[in-house]
Amino acid sequence: MTQRNRKLIGALLCVASIFIWASLATSIYLTFPPDLPWYVLIAYFVVAGMGWVFPAGVIIRWMAKPDVRA
Repeated sequence: MTQRNRKLIGALLCVASIFIWASLATSIYLTFPPDLPWYVLIAYFVVAGMGWVFPAGVIIRWMAKPDVRA
């Protein structure tokens, strides 16, 4: 697979993973009891907000692999 094709597929995968992550984080948030302290919510939103970075990093590393010369 060429790097150009990996970049196209990787870009689509990154967008899809962000949507999936946001849906998952929102679903988890909606299960929280309404009387949680503000600092617990801040901690959750920090973790949930940064959680998409790890899957995106794996995809970006895969996209950046150089083409194999035959």
